[in-house]
Amino acid sequence: MATFLYKLGRLSFRRRHFVALIWVALLTLAGVGAASAPAAGNSSFSIPGTEAQKAFDLLEQRFPGTSADGATARVVFKAPSGEKMTDPGNKATVKETVKELSDGSEVTRVTDPYQAKAVSKDGTIAYAQVSYKVSGMELDDAAKDALKDSAEDAREAGLTVEIGGDALQAVPHTGSSEVIGIAVAAVVLVITFGSLVAAGLPLLTALIGVGIGVSAITGLASALDLGSTTSILAMMIGLAVGIDYALFIVSRYRAELAEGREREEAAGRAVGTAGSAVVFAGLTVVIALVGLSVVNIPMLTKMGIAAAGTVAIAVLIALTMVPALLGYAGRRVKPMGEKGKLRGPAKKQDRPAKPNLGTRWASFVVRRPLAVLLLGVIGLGAAAVPAASLELGLPDDGSQPTSTTQRRAYDLLSEGFGPGFNGPLLVVVDAKNSDDPKAVFTETGDEIKALKDVVTVTPAQPNKTGDTATITVIPGSQPSSVTTENLVHGIRDAGAGIKADTDANVLVTGSTAMNIDVSEKLNDALVPYLVLVVGLAFLLLIVVFRSILVPLKAALGFLLSVMAALGAVVAVFQWGWLSGLMGVEQTGPVMSMMPIFMVGVVFGLAMDYEVFLVTRMREAYVHGEKPAQAVVTGFRHGARVVTAAAVIMMAVFAGFIGSSESMVKMIGFGLAIAVFFDAFVVRMAIVPAVLALLGRKAWWLPKWLDRALPNVDVEGEGLRAASGDDGDRELVRV
Repeated sequence: MATFLYKLGRLSFRRRHFVALIWVALLTLAGVGAASAPAAGNSSFSIPGTEAQKAFDLLEQRFPGTSADGATARVVFKAPSGEKMTDPGNKATVKETVKELSDGSEVTRVTDPYQAKAVSKDGTIAYAQVSYKVSGMELDDAAKDALKDSAEDAREAGLTVEIGGDALQAVPHTGSSEVIGIAVAAVVLVITFGSLVAAGLPLLTALIGVGIGVSAITGLASALDLGSTTSILAMMIGLAVGIDYALFIVSRYRAELAEGREREEAAGRAVGTAGSAVVFAGLTVVIALVGLSVVNIPMLTKMGIAAAGTVAIAVLIALTMVPALLGYAGRRVKPMGEKGKLRGPAKKQDRPAKPNLGTRWASFVVRRPLAVLLLGVIGLGAAAVPAASLELGLPDDGSQPTSTTQRRAYDLLSEGFGPGFNGPLLVVVDAKNSDDPKAVFTETGDEIKALKDVVTVTPAQPNKTGDTATITVIPGSQPSSVTTENLVHGIRDAGAGIKADTDANVLVTGSTAMNIDVSEKLNDALVPYLVLVVGLAFLLLIVVFRSILVPLKAALGFLLSVMAALGAVVAVFQWGWLSGLMGVEQTGPVMSMMPIFMVGVVFGLAMDYEVFLVTRMREAYVHGEKPAQAVVTGFRHGARVVTAAAVIMMAVFAGFIGSSESMVKMIGFGLAIAVFFDAFVVRMAIVPAVLALLGRKAWWLPKWLDRALPNVDVEGEGLRAASGDDGDRELVRV
């Protein structure tokens, strides 16, 4: 592989005009496609095979035209202090608002609070429910404006009016903090390279790669039903890995220049060596992201594949466009050790250069490996302690900031009708195979009333043929509580008994039940996903490092990182520690997809640093250095650039904490803290400590397996042999 990439790097350097033209053309084509494509819709939480999804599908069949997945809005009214919603003036205002709401072309039904008995017991709060033909993301702006205008008219009449539901759902935005993250990355690159030109190359190539990836996602969003958050997550991961991959290529290029090679030769060797690490690091990220499809949740699958595509583009750009731009930059990219204009002229050294920080740190770890290992493991274990209290759920209006009308409507409904009113359960009774459907409907309602935490059970509403009915159940607890989850399971258990007696199916659905099913599906898929992704990446790393213990150590270190990161997420988003600093206005359960998403993404990113750092150590070891010295050599060449890469990745991820979407905010924080733990504790401390303790055993591989594995030559041995660079140095067989 190193030889092929070496030739590709030299070709890209020589044919830089052609390479640059291709990538600019691809960016233009993707941009035009994105600009002309229809807007993205909202990818639903549909889960094939779950009870909640089966109930939704049944409703579509038995209650045609009801738009079970259509948007809804709850317009909540509160009377001024000392008044009631039943007062004539307030009642007239509500009636007029209901009339205005009914005029929309996309509105299917509006309930009158007074006819539907949607007035609180104390008479101070009432609500009207508006049902639409299409989902919240598909609603016309005119329909949303009409909803807001109707509420504003009622406010002018003296009522407090807020709007809940998903009708006002908006495309999430990331805020200015994303730009701050890129700015931090730029500063780190300038400090690392001491040159604006060298620092600008990784930023430019990463932005081009992300531009192509995100534009392609935007252009295909409508056709492939990609969710509104798909492009944000692809941008988050694509920016991080794009900058890092280019950073490693440029750093190796400068190191090759420092050894006296011509620029074209240096570009080829940089791509042949560091580029090999980029390919395998990118492969681990792609495996982790594509592996999300095993969860069998369409939204998560699409997010993973879209992000994986952006990572693949980042790898291709690092291998081709980076050497092409290095050709354009010429002598403005200095050899490593030669100071650029930003650092001032180089000074003559009368004595040997002082070992860099990476060398000094690695030497310390090699001398005290057991102490460093224990300190790192205990520290990560302490950070992981909050993960034992992890509670999973999916966001609802109760997790929105208090500044939003959705959150204020949620609070008003809780105040007037109880916390469970925001998460009603829809029970669908399929009595088509029953002898007496009406009796089944009555029996089902009675069974549900006898359960704990049930506040209200509405009479069954049968369809036109009378073989299927819906029953609405109002729990006594809020939607995301464990009590409500137990109630859902209680209704389903009762339905199993009814099925045995009457041959009727009782299904529980609604947004609350769907969220519960999503959480359970994710929990059930976590272990198989871990086995698949870690197993595939483990095999890949065996090929890269030609070792059993090094990949095993890499996987165990990853588990420490992800558990510590989950502990930090629980501490901030569930317990409320530093929540103000992170802009978390409402604590609550951690998003149910967070563990499995973090496992996938963090594993891929963790293997990036493992590959980049340890391949340098192996390169030194196979060329004759002792194991301990190889660790120090790897840090001397790689610690600075890996540190810069980690800081950049943390900055990019942290930039998404300013997102208006709670899922994006949580993922941004989780990935940023995970990179910190993995790069600076696991890879910079635990990894060298373990390698120092293992010595030559770290690179042990059974002879039969050594013969069976393909030689991918990540270290570039073939390049050295071809050019005679090794001289009389002995290659160590491992």
